[in-house]
Amino acid sequence: MGHPPLEFSDCYSDSPDFRERLKCNENELEKTNKFLKDVIKDGNNVINAIKEYSLAVQKFSQTLQSFQFDFIGDTLTDDEMNIAESFREFAGLLQDVEEGRMMLVQNACDLLIKPLEKFRKEQIGVTKERRKKFEKESEKYYSQLDKHMNLSSKKKETQLQEADEQLDKERQTFYESSIEYVYQIQQVQDRKKFDVVEPVLAFLQSILTLNNLTVEMTQDFLPYKQELQLSLQNTRNHFESTREEMEELMKRKKGSAQICIRHSQQATMEGYLYVQEKWALGVTWVKYYCKYFKDSKLFIMVPMEQKTGTKQTTSQLTLKSCVRRKTDSTDKRFCFDIETNERCSPVLLQAISEVNRKQWMEAMDGKEPVVELNDLGFKFVRKCINFVETKGLTQEGVYRTVGSNIQVQKLLNAFFDPKCPADVDFNSTDMDIKTITSALKFYLRSLSEPLMTYSLHGELILAAKSENQDYRLGAVHSLVYKLPERNREMLELLIKHLVSVCSHSIENLMTVSNMGVIFGPTLMRAEEETVAAMLDIKFQNIVMEILIEDYSKIFKGPPEETTPPPIPPPRVTPQRRQPITISKRPPRLFPGLQPPVFERK
Repeated sequence: MGHPPLEFSDCYSDSPDFRERLKCNENELEKTNKFLKDVIKDGNNVINAIKEYSLAVQKFSQTLQSFQFDFIGDTLTDDEMNIAESFREFAGLLQDVEEGRMMLVQNACDLLIKPLEKFRKEQIGVTKERRKKFEKESEKYYSQLDKHMNLSSKKKETQLQEADEQLDKERQTFYESSIEYVYQIQQVQDRKKFDVVEPVLAFLQSILTLNNLTVEMTQDFLPYKQELQLSLQNTRNHFESTREEMEELMKRKKGSAQICIRHSQQATMEGYLYVQEKWALGVTWVKYYCKYFKDSKLFIMVPMEQKTGTKQTTSQLTLKSCVRRKTDSTDKRFCFDIETNERCSPVLLQAISEVNRKQWMEAMDGKEPVVELNDLGFKFVRKCINFVETKGLTQEGVYRTVGSNIQVQKLLNAFFDPKCPADVDFNSTDMDIKTITSALKFYLRSLSEPLMTYSLHGELILAAKSENQDYRLGAVHSLVYKLPERNREMLELLIKHLVSVCSHSIENLMTVSNMGVIFGPTLMRAEEETVAAMLDIKFQNIVMEILIEDYSKIFKGPPEETTPPPIPPPRVTPQRRQPITISKRPPRLFPGLQPPVFERK
């Protein structure tokens, strides 16, 4: 079992359990650092040994080259002529091989030593610096806290207030250093999967390619190297996708520090809000002082203005949801809607600024306004797909290249305008492939619930984690038919389109794996955003790959059993896909060695 992920939220509690988990990660990092030191040291020894060996072989080659056979008689047979030339042929062959070997020695430092030293310096070294900063800020904060707790209550109020402000400042600095350290240490743990293996892989490939005594292993290593490089490239791509997601999560956690550190008996958020209310003479806006308690979802509204002839009382509501109000749907700025258990219609609230609205929405786990999975949504998706399949199937980077956010929002607002929905000309000059594909992805991400649903998310992830390939396919196949009918209809429409896009991967460079990286987080997401959920993104991508690769089987109809079969025991016969390995084959003739060429992606 691996180490449990370090949640950013745990940085605020700084519990002994969090410190213990942090220590486990630090020990693992130190073990990695020691391992890299040994690899670099032993790698240098190997390089020096190869160099000495090559110099000895070249000397041996020169000796063979200098020898001249003398035969008795005035005529040589064909066999004798071959023998007479053999040493020169041997010497030429050895010289060709050693020229390549010396090329290896000259490049070995760049292939193996420099990347590993760079990783130690730029990744492990930076992590150690973050650790020093974290320990320094930790010691500084708790020292300040101890002093603060010993302050006498008899001191002047201004002195106590200054002390409180100083402590808050130290606390915030400590939390930020803790979050940055946790982020850095987890990044290094992930990066070492490819940043450490790849240089060793490249170095090993060079040795095997240029060693004429291991021709069979060299030939069998090439497909293995290609497969492993492909796996490294895929790992690099999930990392980049979670890293983006994790960076966003880190930013949100850092921004909500003040909210996270409040005690449960205190309001998570409070302040003045204006509430739209309907009175006898029409609609009016009333000023309230509001408090929100996140744990209980309790929202309290205290009226600050009394209308003549009526008596307004404090309202206590239980929050169900919070959604930002679109600017084109009201003449007021900074508005958002909340749904409550006590009222049958949403409550329209106005914050005092855009920043204040964001704070309220963050406290209430508010969402952006969403579009529904309805007939209009299906019409939009079909028009987007038709546009891409007509004009963009062979465009390089289709769906990976991002369009202008302004143009995307303009398209979505126009298409979903309640006054004249779907009144958009997709063939206008303003429309390009990037805008259309980005709008399609935005629509799918904006659904109130992901297309693959929250309720099936855990089962889909478990299916993707199975080591048995047949079980993965069978489980995903069954779970697809547990989706609501409209969700499954939309999923089939989209996956069929992605199959078409991937069929042109030679031109557009968008493979099934690339599509998995793009649409995994778009169609699937956990209900709660945590670091553990971020680390599961790569399995979301695998689910997408299965849907695309096995589209015909999955969507031709439900499986015979609607429930996923139990995980089968290990099979006696080989599976369709096996882990990559260097196979053993009979010796073959070797045509000739060339210096290795490494593809750096």
